[in-house]
Amino acid sequence: MSALKDQLHADLTASMKARDALRTSTLRMVLTAITNAEVSGKQVKELTDDDVLTVLGAEAKKRREAATAFTEGDRPELAQKETAEAEILAEYLPEQMGAEEIAAVVTAAVESAGAAGEGMKAMGRVMGIVSPQVKGRADGGAVAAEVKRQLGA
Repeated sequence: MSALKDQLHADLTASMKARDALRTSTLRMVLTAITNAEVSGKQVKELTDDDVLTVLGAEAKKRREAATAFTEGDRPELAQKETAEAEILAEYLPEQMGAEEIAAVVTAAVESAGAAGEGMKAMGRVMGIVSPQVKGRADGGAVAAEVKRQLGA
């Protein structure tokens, strides 16, 4: 079992003992998502820490999007719950990159790929270089938007 999954199980036990209902439900939800990822497909597989981080990132993104939707739908109590769940999940994710850091990584990738001035034709090459560097630390949409901006799209 991955170290991160072990940590999640230990924290779930601690939150149950502390009777922290929000943390308990959030950790149960993410552990269920991890289990679903393990059994999806033709064959059961053990997830690595990187795979668990991917699941955590996806679940955190769902919570942020739901909070935005609830806020726009004038449901502040539900938005607050989703935001609190996203904050709990964020504790297990690596430090998120800021816009300046993303821009610097993309600039270096454009230079190393020799993609300056090629426009959108080079987007796949640049994203191939950038994606492994920012995995789990930046939102893919923000990275793609920065690549498009720098490639002049």
